[in-house]
Amino acid sequence: MTGRGGAAAGAGAPAEMLYVRFRAAGDGGPDGGRGAPPGEETYEQLLRLLGQFTPVIEALPPDAALADVRGALRYFERDAAGIAELIRLRALAWYGVRCTIGVAGNPLLARMAAQGAAPGEVRRVSGDAVADFLDRKPAAALHGVGPATARALCAYGLDSVGRIAAAPPATLQRILGAKAGRAVYDKARGIDPSPVTPNAAARSIGAEHRFAHDELDPDRRRRALLSLADDLGARLRGSGRAARALTLTVRYADRSTTTRTRRLPEPTAHGPALTDAAYALHAALGLQRARVRSVSLRAEDLCRAELAARQLTFDPAEDKARRIEAAVDRARERFGEAAARPAAKLAQPYSRSAYRGP
Repeated sequence: MTGRGGAAAGAGAPAEMLYVRFRAAGDGGPDGGRGAPPGEETYEQLLRLLGQFTPVIEALPPDAALADVRGALRYFERDAAGIAELIRLRALAWYGVRCTIGVAGNPLLARMAAQGAAPGEVRRVSGDAVADFLDRKPAAALHGVGPATARALCAYGLDSVGRIAAAPPATLQRILGAKAGRAVYDKARGIDPSPVTPNAAARSIGAEHRFAHDELDPDRRRRALLSLADDLGARLRGSGRAARALTLTVRYADRSTTTRTRRLPEPTAHGPALTDAAYALHAALGLQRARVRSVSLRAEDLCRAELAARQLTFDPAEDKARRIEAAVDRARERFGEAAARPAAKLAQPYSRSAYRGP
C-alpha cells in the first residue's frame, strides 16, 4: 500500500467480519427493487440464521447485523465471503429476504462495503485493497461522521476519505477536537478496533443432512442422525451451552416436512444423550417406506452449561463415555474436526452436507 504510510495498521486484517443488511426481495416497485425492512418476527429468524454460523452476532435492529465469522471458517471449510454467500442464498430461499453483505477485516469496513454494494450483493474488501476502496469516498461515508462534521472537514478541503487520511492528525484535532479528530483520522485509514459485541444469546443451534438421493434405508437415516447429534454436541460444548430440548425435522421427496420436539430429561451437551433422543424421535415417526430428502436436528431452549444440573450416576460406562468425549473435544480443537469421529460416521456411504440448519 503506497501513499498512506501506516495506513495498513489495523486495516490489513483478514476479511472475517460481515455486515448484513436485510431487505424483503423487491418487486421493482417504487423502492427500486430494494424491498422493505423485514418484520420483527422475520428479523429474529434471520438472526437465528446467522447464529447457525457464529455465536458472535451484534443485532442492529430493525434490518442489519454484524457477525464475526473467524471461528467458523475452518468448520465450514469456506472463507468469509463463502459463508456470506451461504447466508445470502438461505435468507432468500427460506424467508424471501435479500441480504446485502459487506465482508472486511473490521466492522467499519464491512459496513461501508455493504453500503456501497448493490441490493443482494456480497462485496468483499481485502486488506490490501483498503486504501483504494476508501480513497475517493466522501467524508460523510465514514460511519459516525455526521453532516456537521462533514461540513467542517469540507470547509478545509477535506472532502474525501483519501484527503482526510493524508492530513496530519494534529490538523484534524484542531478542526474537530482531540478525541473526534483522532477517531476520524483512524477511520479514514480503515482502522476500527471495535469488536463485534454479541447482544442477544442464540436460542437454538441446528444442523441438517441432505441425502444425495431420496433415502429409504432407516439405518442410513440413523447414521445421519448420529452425525448431526455428534456435531451439535461438539458445538454446544464448544460454546459452553446445553440444550433442554431437541427437535427433529424430516423433509420428504415431495418437499413436505414433519417436525417433532422432545424435552430432554436434563439439559445436556452430551453426544450420546442427544443421539438417543434423536433416535427416539425418528422411531416415533414410524417411517416405513418414506422417501426422505433430508433430516435436521435443532438443539433448543439453550442454557449455560454451568447452570445445567446433571443427575449423578454410578454407571462406570457413563463416566467413561464422558471422559472419552472430553478427550475427543481436545483432539478436535488441536487437530481439526476429522481428528476423531464416531465409527458410524466413517462408514457413511454419503458425503456430509455443508448446511447447518436452523
